[in-house]
Amino acid sequence: MALNIISNYAANVAHRNLSNSDEMATRSLSKLSSGTRVVSARDDAASMAIGARLNSEVQSLKMATVNVGQANSMLQIADGGMATIDDIMVRMKTLAVQASSENLSSVERGFAFSEFDTLRSELDRVADSTKFNGIQLLSGRDVLGVNPTVFGAGNAAADIGADSGFVAFDIASDATGVADTNTVTLDIATAGGKTIMTMANAVTGLSQSVDVTEYLAGGAKEITGSQTDTLSFGQLGVSVTLNSNFTATATAGVDSGTDAATLTIAAETGAAASLTFKIGSGNTPAQDDLTFNLTVTKSTTLGSGTGSNLSDIASFATAANASAAIGVVSDAIDQLQTARSAVGVGQNRLDFASKNLASSIENNESARSVLLDLDVAAEMTKFTSKQILVQSGVAMLAQANQMPQNLLRLLQ
Repeated sequence: MALNIISNYAANVAHRNLSNSDEMATRSLSKLSSGTRVVSARDDAASMAIGARLNSEVQSLKMATVNVGQANSMLQIADGGMATIDDIMVRMKTLAVQASSENLSSVERGFAFSEFDTLRSELDRVADSTKFNGIQLLSGRDVLGVNPTVFGAGNAAADIGADSGFVAFDIASDATGVADTNTVTLDIATAGGKTIMTMANAVTGLSQSVDVTEYLAGGAKEITGSQTDTLSFGQLGVSVTLNSNFTATATAGVDSGTDAATLTIAAETGAAASLTFKIGSGNTPAQDDLTFNLTVTKSTTLGSGTGSNLSDIASFATAANASAAIGVVSDAIDQLQTARSAVGVGQNRLDFASKNLASSIENNESARSVLLDLDVAAEMTKFTSKQILVQSGVAMLAQANQMPQNLLRLLQ
């Protein structure tokens, strides 16, 4: 090889190798400092994509675990309220048994019934005050504050009028005068080829919509003759029953004067018809949701049935009256135990869901770790090697830069 001054081939080679060694050492350093094997997509694009999805899954499952814990807390609060109600009814049955004995006069029976009536009021108070995050659990009030006891059943639309070409229904309060929490609006409108029915509570500002397109003329659920169908607005605790007039009214889009017979508004019984908890990371209800139905446990619903519930016991005027009350209270206790057992089943199911979530999180974390986490020992070995190459490269580049100095001897 010729010796020259202008070009220093050896120095260029040393510089190129030094640059490569320095770049590799820098990449190794970034991996060691971050603790991950894949710092950027060029390290391993496939692993980065899979790892990102696994990380998203893990974080979602962790939040689902929180949801399970909250659901368990809610059911535990409901069970605690039911336990108190059970204690109250045990005392109520004791009083009824005492008053059914002929050794008591009407005066003593009056004293017993006075306590019985007070306990009945306390039972309702406990049911009303059993809440989680403002949601009534035992009293039959729904999430948005419509009270089925006050709202009543079978309230028809009170005020019908045209609304942007479609019918608007304003459901006013009933004779009890409780207007604020019982006033809801029901609107029908068409957009994007779909007809949507929306019910809203004006006080809370919350609403729920249902697609009713299939109920129109030619739809798969068109109502004819004496047929009816019921739509559930579970978030508001209200159901809407449709009849054959609905198809013609909604399709025509005008106030024809027959709208009042088109549907019937009724309050759904139950404490928030259903409580649905997201216990998975997806949006498939059968796999990712758990729904629990709670039972109304008030004096108006506990007992032998309509006409013989706890609220219907008027007095212990005679031993026969008190004896009849024993049966009603006994039935109420049985109903309460059924409701409590449903809560217990729900809690056990949540426990299994929690264990499954913990296992899923563990396994997804492991899979993500295999793809993305750094083997520190192996990478440290590589980094040490790169450091030595960098130091060697610096030394050799210095030597290469000294080579042209040898030519000065030829010029002397």
